[in-house]
Amino acid sequence: MHFLPQPLRGPAFMVAATGAFVINDTMMKLATEGIPPLQVLFLRGVAATLWCFPLVLILGYGKDLPKIFDRWVLLRNFCELLAVMMYIIALANMPIADVAALGQVTPLLFLIGMSALLRERIGGVRMALIGLGFVGALMVAQPSGEGISPYALLGLGNAIFCAARDIAGRKVGDEVPGWILAMCAILMVMVGAGAASALTEQWVMPDLRETLLLLGAGFFLMFGHFCIFTSYRVGDAGAVAPFYYMFSVWALISGALVFGQFPNVLAIIGITFILVGGITIVLLDGRKRRLAAPAA
Repeated sequence: MHFLPQPLRGPAFMVAATGAFVINDTMMKLATEGIPPLQVLFLRGVAATLWCFPLVLILGYGKDLPKIFDRWVLLRNFCELLAVMMYIIALANMPIADVAALGQVTPLLFLIGMSALLRERIGGVRMALIGLGFVGALMVAQPSGEGISPYALLGLGNAIFCAARDIAGRKVGDEVPGWILAMCAILMVMVGAGAASALTEQWVMPDLRETLLLLGAGFFLMFGHFCIFTSYRVGDAGAVAPFYYMFSVWALISGALVFGQFPNVLAIIGITFILVGGITIVLLDGRKRRLAAPAA
């Protein structure tokens, strides 16, 4: 996305990442109608590997494959594994709106972690605008309010480990290509899900429709991992994080187009909050760069 101005690149990658992950989730949800969820995770990983490994070789990153074992790459993707496993278990036992609402805590936790652990300055105005996006995301998700349960704690754990994943991703060196990191994430989740599925589920042979859904989910999973990592690599944390809330917007679009679930007035207001918060942060970031340019 070099054709975009610098302030827009990180947010653009995050918008693409959230869209890709929601398409992946939609295809997985359709596939789980006939296949156990952990088996779906494993088979999706197989499909993503079939997409990603040849692409890594075609792009000339074969020599970089040993960087899969970089400690920050491994830590980042171990957090991804824990987050995904918690998400799947929570989703199987809670309304999807409740799980989605808990997930909206991720950008706030990420920015707090960046400020506390990596000393990255966020600023009060950005935090306020991110808070506006958080309120908007809750308005879109509209949780049912059924109370705290062990599964709700797993949903919160998913948000915590997603934030930890992105913080660890900021420590990955520039010498590690984004596609290598995506490959490692795919392999780690695939192995973990396969082991858990073998121990707890009765496997089912997928039919042609389910196979095509899993192939599609694997492609968008690969693309999503690359884009979400790259978004934080090329953009400032405070400018990129608000666009994580686009998960809620893409999920709402998916619900309308695929499942016939249309947004109400509250959800539309929530989308407006998300977009206003994100766009304002991009404009402030661009203004800050323009003011700093003469000094440079």
